[in-house]
Amino acid sequence: MNWSKGIRQSHRWLSMLFILTVLVASYAAATGQETDSVLYYLPLPPLLLLALSGLYLFALPYVQRRRGSAG
Repeated sequence: MNWSKGIRQSHRWLSMLFILTVLVASYAAATGQETDSVLYYLPLPPLLLLALSGLYLFALPYVQRRRGSAG
C-alpha cells in the first residue's frame, strides 16, 4: 500500500472519529452534565490530523502534475 492510499484511508477513519467526538461533546453539553472543559477539547486532535491529511490530499494532484511535466 502506498502513502497516498494509506493517508486517504486514515483520513476517512479520522473523519468518523471526529464526528463521534463532536457528538459525545454535544450530548454532554446538551444534557448539562458536569464535566471538565477537557471534554470540549476532545475533537481538536482528530480535527488537526484531518486538516493535515486533507491539505496533503488537496496538494497531491498538483504535486504529481508538476512532477509529471518536469520528468
